[in-house]
Parts: sequence; C-alpha cells; structure tokens
Amino acid sequence: MAYAFTFWTCFVLLKEYETVASMRLHFLASEKRRPDQFTVLVRNVPPDPDESVSETVEHFFLVNHPDTYLTNQVVCNANKLAKLVKQRKKKQNWLDYYQLKYSRNNAQRPIMKTGFLGLCGKKVDAIEHHEAEIGKLSKEIAEERERVKKDPKAIMPAAFVSFKSRWGAAVCAQTQQSRDPTSWLTEWAPEPCDVYWPNLPIPYVSLAIRRLIMAVAFFFLTFFFMIPIASVQALASIEGLEKVAPFLKPIIDMKFIKSVIQGILPGLALKLFLIFLPAILMIMAKFEGFTSKSSLERRAATRYYLFNLVNVFLGSIVAGSALEQLNTFIKQSANEIPRTIGVAVPLRATFFITYIMVDGWAGIAGEILMLKPLIIYHLKNFFLVKTEKDREEAMDPGSLGFNTGEPQIQLYFLLGLVYAAVTPALLPFIVIFFGLAYVVFRHQIINVYNQEYESAAAFWPDVHGRIIIALLISQVALIGLLTSKKAAQSTPFLIALVVLTIWFYTFCKARYEPAFVRYPLQEAMMKDTLERAREPNLNLKPYLQNAYIHPVFKEEDEEDEFDFKSENESVLVPTKRQSRRSTPAPSRISGASSPSLPPEVVPEHPERAS
Repeated sequence: MAYAFTFWTCFVLLKEYETVASMRLHFLASEKRRPDQFTVLVRNVPPDPDESVSETVEHFFLVNHPDTYLTNQVVCNANKLAKLVKQRKKKQNWLDYYQLKYSRNNAQRPIMKTGFLGLCGKKVDAIEHHEAEIGKLSKEIAEERERVKKDPKAIMPAAFVSFKSRWGAAVCAQTQQSRDPTSWLTEWAPEPCDVYWPNLPIPYVSLAIRRLIMAVAFFFLTFFFMIPIASVQALASIEGLEKVAPFLKPIIDMKFIKSVIQGILPGLALKLFLIFLPAILMIMAKFEGFTSKSSLERRAATRYYLFNLVNVFLGSIVAGSALEQLNTFIKQSANEIPRTIGVAVPLRATFFITYIMVDGWAGIAGEILMLKPLIIYHLKNFFLVKTEKDREEAMDPGSLGFNTGEPQIQLYFLLGLVYAAVTPALLPFIVIFFGLAYVVFRHQIINVYNQEYESAAAFWPDVHGRIIIALLISQVALIGLLTSKKAAQSTPFLIALVVLTIWFYTFCKARYEPAFVRYPLQEAMMKDTLERAREPNLNLKPYLQNAYIHPVFKEEDEEDEFDFKSENESVLVPTKRQSRRSTPAPSRISGASSPSLPPEVVPEHPERAS
C-alpha cells in the first residue's frame, strides 16, 4: 500500500507540475504588457567617486548592453518620507471628519483635546489644530523630499533597469554581469504593486547576516515557544491567579468562574499565540530583507508549515512540547527515532480524526462565514471610521493569505499521506475536508478576495517540495512501525521507496523548476516579435521610466512632477570621470571602455557609439 500511494502521489504530482509549468509559460506569453517584463533589479552597484549611482548604472549598461538598455530608476531611501506622508494622510482624514461634522452643525466649532488619544490635554479648535498640523507636516515632507533628491546618502547602490525588449531583460536577469560575482547582482524585478518598498534600502551585504539571525530566532521560536505559553497558562490557572491577585479569591472560588478559568483560559492563551504567530513570522520575513510581497509570503508560509510540522504533528505524536521532543530525540540513537514516531502514529489516529473535524471542517465553515473580517470591520467601524473613505477601507476583504492558508492545507496533506497505509479510516475525513476546501476557496478567490499581486504560480515549487516531505515522513514512520512489529525484513523495500521518492523530487526539480526561476529567451523573443509587428512605432520609454518610482513620489507627482535624474536622449552620455576625458581606457567599474564621452570630445571608436 505504501508503494501504491507513493506511486499514485508521484504520478499526480508529475502531471500537475507539468500542467502548472505549462500554464505559467502560457500565461507569461499571453498576458498584457507589464513593466516587470522589461525590468531588472540591480543590486550591489560598486561606488564611484566621480559619478552618481544613476550615472554609473547608465554607463555600465550602455557598455555591456548597448542594443537593449533603455533607462534606469535608482532606489532611494524614502522610508522616513513615507512615514511623514502616512501621518499627513491620517491628519487629513481627521480634518475631513471634523469639517463634515461642522458642516452639519454650524452652531458650534468642533473641540478636541491634544493629549493622549484625545482624552486629556489642552482643548483646542479641532479644525484649526489639524490644519496647522497638516501645514507643519507638508513643510517637513517638502524638506525631506528635497533631502532625498539631493543627499547622496539617500540614494542606495541599487536600481531598477529597464530594457527595450523582454529578450534584453531576460539576458540581463539570468546572466552574471561582472567578473566580481558579488557586484552588479541582477534579478527579475517584481511587478510594481508587488514591490515591498521599505526593504529596498537595506544594504545587500547585511542580508546574509539578517537571514542567519532570523534562522536562529525561528529555531528558538519553534522549540521554545511553549515556555512563554506555559507561563501565561500558569497565570491563567486558579493557583496562579490567587498567588498574583489574592484579593480576587472570593470571585475565583465561584463555581462558574472556576470552571471558566480551568476549562477556557489555558487553551485561550495557546490559541491567542497561534493567532499572532503568522504576524510574527511575517515580521521575521520582513527583517530578512525580501523585496517583494510574494517572496515575503512564501518565506512566511515555509516557516508556518515547519512550525505546524514540529508543534502540531510531531507535538501530538510524541507527547510534550517541541523542546521535550528534541531532548528525547537527542538522547536516542538515530535508529530509534523512526521507531518512536512509527509506534506513536497509529495510536494518535483518533486524535487527528477529531482534529480534522474540529480544526479543518470548522475552519472551512469559518472561512465561508468570514467571522474574523466581520468582527474586525465592526470594531474599525465603531472606533476608527470617520469618513466614507475609512468605511470603504474597513470593508476591504483583503487578499487570500497564502502565508497562512496554504501551510494549513498542506498539514492535512501530511496527515493523509502518513495515515493512508497505516490507518485508512482517517482518509474519508481528509477527503471531505479537501472537497469542502475546494468549493469554499474557489468561491472566495473568485468572488470575495482581491488580488494583491500576480506571481504566476511561483508558489508551486514550494508546494511540491512540501508534499514530497510529507511522503518521506510517511515512509520513515512506516519503517519505524514495521520494525516494532517484527517485520524488519521488509524495511529494505521501504528504504528503496525513500530513495525513489528523493530521485523523483530531483527529477522534477531539474525538469520543471527552471520554468519558475528563468524565462526562456525563445518565449521572450517570440513575444517581442509579435509586439513589434502589432505596434511598429511603440515607444516604451514613457511607459517604463516612471514605473518604479517610490509610491510616495507618485502621490506627490500629482501636484509637482518629480524625477531623480534629468533625461538625456543622446546615446553619448557625458561622464565626470577624469580618466575618461583623455583616454578610452577600461573602467574599473565596467571592465570595458565606455561608449560615452563628453559632447565636446569626438569618440575614438564611432562604431561603438553607434
């Protein structure tokens, strides 16, 4: 049965991987023009004392990509400016509210207190106060905007570089640009609405350190998370409350209160932590410096799955917290670990059937009812909504949370594969769960949730890998179970199954995953050729030159047009480097002679300039 389930699972995975990869390539070939198809994110631009980052980038790509380079937009550190704009927007919202309130009742000017949350402090005219605050913030925003434009420290050694064709962008994004593998690093730019702007100013050299810190932090979060929970649960017990607050003893001794404390509070403490866990994991992913929302969700989803694997699956099979499990496994020999898990798996089948019904089925019902967004909407409507714009934002259902929903669904894949050959009675409950989940999530995606970004199935390789992990865990658990049943002679056949599963994963990774990390040059050239045939006079520069400007500048541009650098239509780009004024010697930045010289100097190699 293990062989039957494994072969069937691998067959379905193979067909699904082939289908998803084909759909991804078809989608990329048929979708409308988007800025990210022509744009590459370049990081670790080497510093040059004679030129700005924008000029350095322009020279490098005019030398190394002379036929396809179009324009670039440098990355600036506008995080402070974004905070100021957000504050001004909040103040403007309050001003609109008070003006609306005054328009309905002209008899009295609205009054507010300037202290904490408007509960204390000096009483002032609300409209005049907010107008003054907005004027002050507008002045600070203008000053900060000028600083970002003029201060070299605000310009980061990174840029969004756009090309004249998809083929040119694909060549740049998928090749090494310099003999130094740590400089001029290129990757596909996310689509503009997928960019996570606060992380772009993070220096590239610090990313490895940040990710190491978060890996250690996640290890401790996974294996030690029961310590703070146990402390809270201790306080939530009768003895803990009587010790901390002895004056509450008469109330605690009441029968109803005692039953609530004993039956609800300890579990509530754990549930509250699990509610905040996705937010904690997302904060950790943001600290690591990922530059797109989709990559943030992919990292958070991976860690959420690992957390559930350790603390829900292994934590339920091997009794105790993850720390106790780790201690048990360390003290055991490596040969005993599969046996420990294998023996415990069939014993916990009843618990997991209950878990599927309570958490899985009820979770799907909660998804269709959307109780959490409903409660949040009413709380926002009561406390925060001041204008119709606020109400529209409060009613926004948001997007499907891939970082939470996908790992939870894959936990049930894990349970189904582990118990398929050991306790098949669990499978009908899993099948019902997936049937309900398919109907509900299909409806929610089509009719309820907004699409925040388009990643073109970039999640699928992670999903495929986690199903393979579930297969391997099921096989290891079955090996351990059979060794405890005096059937050790059958384990070589299961070890061969493990090897075959790993081979299948490497085959799929080599065969199909390149479609998810690279864009075929043939597809890019085909799409470019069709576009040129349809629109022979197409000029992409106006379309691309402002596509990757920071959103705060786009908002300000409605009043005052902004650009980081003056556009120069000439192919010959003036340089400030002293070494290039008299000689076309190779640059230490590009490793090749520049095609750009000052306008007053006649180029020695006119064929390069052309």
